[in-house]
Amino acid sequence: MRFGVFYELQLPKPWNEGDEARLFHQALEQVVLADKLGYDYAWEVEHHFLEEYSHSSAPEVFLSAAAAMTKRIRIGHGIRQVIPNYNHPARTAEGLATLDIVSRGRLEFGVGEGATRLELGGFHIPAKEKRALALEAAEQIANMMAMDPYPGFEGKGFSMPCRNVLPKPVQKPHPPMWMACTNRDTIKVAAQNGIGALAFSFLDPAEARTWAQIYYDIIKSDQCVPIGHSVNANLAMVSNFSVHPDRAEAIRRGQEGFEFFSYAINALVAHDVRPGRSTLFEDFQKARGARDEEIIAAARMAERNANGIGTPADIRDHIRAFRDAGVDQVIFLQQCGRNRHEDICASLELFAAEVMPEFAAEAAAREARKAADLAPYIQAALARKKWMAPLTDADIPIVKASVARAQVNETTTPA
Repeated sequence: MRFGVFYELQLPKPWNEGDEARLFHQALEQVVLADKLGYDYAWEVEHHFLEEYSHSSAPEVFLSAAAAMTKRIRIGHGIRQVIPNYNHPARTAEGLATLDIVSRGRLEFGVGEGATRLELGGFHIPAKEKRALALEAAEQIANMMAMDPYPGFEGKGFSMPCRNVLPKPVQKPHPPMWMACTNRDTIKVAAQNGIGALAFSFLDPAEARTWAQIYYDIIKSDQCVPIGHSVNANLAMVSNFSVHPDRAEAIRRGQEGFEFFSYAINALVAHDVRPGRSTLFEDFQKARGARDEEIIAAARMAERNANGIGTPADIRDHIRAFRDAGVDQVIFLQQCGRNRHEDICASLELFAAEVMPEFAAEAAAREARKAADLAPYIQAALARKKWMAPLTDADIPIVKASVARAQVNETTTPA
């Protein structure tokens, strides 16, 4: 089992001078701490215009800073918006390869498409076409990173001529690819395309087992046709996260933030929004009321609080259930709502000291068994892929010098 930390960079109102900068720098401090403590992944999302819910509109900048400040933890786009209206595929390929170089080969590439009208409408993306546009772009981004030169492309979402997209990533043929998944249907899409599933839904172990079964059954079937030049067969699931020796204190420190995360994304999808005048956190607090003590009273009656918020023993049982369900990585959602930086760091430290060692000890052997089991299926999947044909040297088009340069040459060449 591997462990990750996850960032939306949430900033509920009211906003005071310096709050946004403090949020970014505290998140980077948390990634540095996670690196020192032995966490495996640091993921950051890309969202646009989602006030209070996510201020992470330039994850490539944040992740570059994180890469420069860390040594071992893998740096993950969880996810990069790949539809060309958001980010041209060539620019995404260039940015990914650069970040892979800067991080010395620690990059993970998650593919996303956006879910809200605020984002899609802001970039004039038809909601009904977003999945097809994202998958088309993702496949070509992989081709751009792996091919020398990239032969060019004419598609629905974008077109470009033959160019050698530079630099090339350290990881060959390209960094591992993932896809954001929120339901069983998107789990199927990830498996069909041979990429890892970043399951950004809060599931109980029984449903997690179902998702894992669906995912790996497809990976092993002839439905799996890789979108990239390699197969990344992994299932990661997000979990809320607050750890303290006293279960009640863990709830006080983390429950409200976790609930705000769920409330906010549902509200942004379902409710009308006036840009620049968000009242998300205010509305959430009115709807929620004073619930912590009720939740604490109920939790005290239970033997375990198996939802990612609780004592080290609670969290240990929570992780074991996901491991046994077939999940490969648990991604902790600790920076949400108004969760305090000091409490987040304390949770990361306590988990690393008292829970992580059990799972870290078995990770390598578990992954080796899995790799051996999946090897023939991955080989078969890659054999089914329709590869973009490379150009022969004779077929690589010559790009003519610019008209301006030609005119300069004509005026400066001696008679």
